[in-house]
Amino acid sequence: MTTATHVITVCSVDRRGHLLRQLDGVRRWMPEAVHHTVQIGAADFPIRGSSVVDHTGSGDVNLSAARNAGGDAAVEAGADHLVFLDADCVPGPDLGRLYELAVREHPSAVVCGPVTYLPEPAAHTGPVELSDLSRMTSPHPARPNPPTGHLQPATAAEYELFWSLSFAVSANLWKRLRRETGGFCERYTGYGGEDTDFAMLLRQEGIPMVWVGGAHAYHQWHAVSSPPVEHVDAVLRNAELFRQRWGWWPMRGWLEAFTQRGLITWPPPA
Repeated sequence: MTTATHVITVCSVDRRGHLLRQLDGVRRWMPEAVHHTVQIGAADFPIRGSSVVDHTGSGDVNLSAARNAGGDAAVEAGADHLVFLDADCVPGPDLGRLYELAVREHPSAVVCGPVTYLPEPAAHTGPVELSDLSRMTSPHPARPNPPTGHLQPATAAEYELFWSLSFAVSANLWKRLRRETGGFCERYTGYGGEDTDFAMLLRQEGIPMVWVGGAHAYHQWHAVSSPPVEHVDAVLRNAELFRQRWGWWPMRGWLEAFTQRGLITWPPPA
């Protein structure tokens, strides 16, 4: 029996090119999947082959609200299970199949696959071809990478490694999360914090998290700053919100780097 797979992504107009490559991957390796794009930022844009959820608007982007809206739209459209992919991520050849198997075996769990960060494309070659992705597999070392097909339950400490870049849930679990916890906390705005907050909700509620070997996603290169100085105000604001909710500071590496640069005073004075 084939389940109804719906892929959800959140995208602004400046990532449209990356989203189109994601859609290429979905069409090639997940041809039966329904695709949803939650549009964020100040401008909407056309996307052929994807059902658009308009979440554009002025002011700070709310990624939590956008992900919640995308998940809800997929459930309303008849999804059996939901695959969330960052707009920069292309699914690997086996991601859809292995996520479907994992969700069937663990319908009450959030399942997560490895993510490879692709190198900057050379000017003369352009973006990596889909057929070349598998040979470039090199998962980020900070997260577990079980053998292909192996399902590895996350330890309590590993919940802090959750990324919204690539994960999947059953529709029933998504509905439970929205009903009992609200899903992603929509008090976070701008950049940072909402992923770890979501993971803490999972751990608090006793919802299992499972690492899925071989369900590879590939994060396309784009320019970034490290630390993300353009987001310093949002990172500090969201870190403080997280501390109030959970009693400890997330994103400590960024906060320490901002402090060393004289951009913030952290921890804030009592």
